[in-house]
Amino acid sequence: MPGQHCSGGVPVIKVKDVMAGRISEADLLLTHPTIDAAYKRSRLAVGDVLITIRGTTGRVALVPSSLTGANITQDTARVRVGPSVSQDFLYHALQASSAQHQISLHTIGQAVKGINIRDVKRVAVPFPTSLSEQLAITTALNDVDALLAGLDRLIGKKRDLKHAAMQQILTGQTRLPGFRGEWEVKRLGDLGIFLKGRGVKKDEAKSGDLPCVRYGEIYTHHTDYIRSFNSWISPEVAATATRLKLGDLLFAGSGETKEEIGKCVAFTYDCDAFAGGDIVILRLAGVQPMFMGYYCNTAPVNAQKASKGQGDAVVHISAAALSSIEVPLPSYAEQTAIGTVLSDMDAELSALEARRNKTRDLKQAMMQELFTGRTRLL
Repeated sequence: MPGQHCSGGVPVIKVKDVMAGRISEADLLLTHPTIDAAYKRSRLAVGDVLITIRGTTGRVALVPSSLTGANITQDTARVRVGPSVSQDFLYHALQASSAQHQISLHTIGQAVKGINIRDVKRVAVPFPTSLSEQLAITTALNDVDALLAGLDRLIGKKRDLKHAAMQQILTGQTRLPGFRGEWEVKRLGDLGIFLKGRGVKKDEAKSGDLPCVRYGEIYTHHTDYIRSFNSWISPEVAATATRLKLGDLLFAGSGETKEEIGKCVAFTYDCDAFAGGDIVILRLAGVQPMFMGYYCNTAPVNAQKASKGQGDAVVHISAAALSSIEVPLPSYAEQTAIGTVLSDMDAELSALEARRNKTRDLKQAMMQELFTGRTRLL
């Protein structure tokens, strides 16, 4: 369907609007009613099942009542079932691994992948002939979805609380009980000595069993402090890398934008580990590393790092530039207390995320049983 934004027009669902089993209504394209009239055969009704068929294929969503009368682009397919089939059952069945595997087999293309309507119609979905059994399966899976949605909401609230806490206690606007007094402004260069990471090529990242941090992983795998390792190197590779010490701060020395340059993580393990190239290491003295790991990713510090980044296509930041960044510091005891509060919040978030992931795995296992008929609910 042609796209033309029109205030007060008819909503049109695009591929990017279909996500995680639902349709995002935050930024829908609106078309003029005269354009929509030419595509009235593809108008949506509540309970229609949508499947994305171009770009990212196989996303599935149910049409809510709020989008009755909306339309879809040619990159999305609509499935409307008869009275003998539960719409909710089809919605779940199309998300099962067997249906998704069939969709992936029929997906073609390289730059832009897609599956045509003819092949969508060929996707085989097992249906119990009894509508009551379809509804029983749907109820069981909807209950798991409700649990997942509740966990997602709780995780979102906990993240918001952590963000608010960081804004308050990392700036001294809110003080933890028992602490008072002014914070002292110091430069990073006054807090220890700077070192450089060395070596560790991409093809060496799985060469052994010694833990290693590579600069790209600071962006993709670590937040505020190192929780686990993603690279493991051999003693031969480690001999050319920089050995880390408990309490080191690691800064990404290069990145794609000035806004993200110099992302920081604290190394809080007491073990032999190594840093690869393009990592700037600050070996702290008399400063609490967990506090610094959090503080060096706050907006005021990020703004200073961005102002000191050099380059366009690839941005770099040096130890000399980082050494001039100013940070206000409370007493060591207060630093420790703040680091503990924030890391406890992170631990709670991690536990909730692990519970959500296990629940998702449980749902997949349930779907495997229910959509193969190995487990019957009636």
